[in-house]
Amino acid sequence: MNPVIDTVLSQLIDPFRIGLMVALVITMLRTAAVTGRWIPLALGVVFVAVIVPSTLPSQSVVLMEAVLAGLVSNSIILAVVLAVAAVIKRRG
Repeated sequence: MNPVIDTVLSQLIDPFRIGLMVALVITMLRTAAVTGRWIPLALGVVFVAVIVPSTLPSQSVVLMEAVLAGLVSNSIILAVVLAVAAVIKRRG
């Protein structure tokens, strides 16, 4: 299989990355009145996409490919976390 696709799939189940996205959404919800919603989320997705492969490099994937794969996987994780947050907010 393609190494970039493998990287995206492995990032989608990475507990550290998922935890960072959950923390990003919680922080955004608490500070939305001051900082807004979309700019902090976009900057957080980019930050996590860059910082994780920079600090935990992979031997099989180039840094730029890992960052691009991180942008994709972070966006998918963020969409799921936002959907769960919306369901929780409606029920609560």
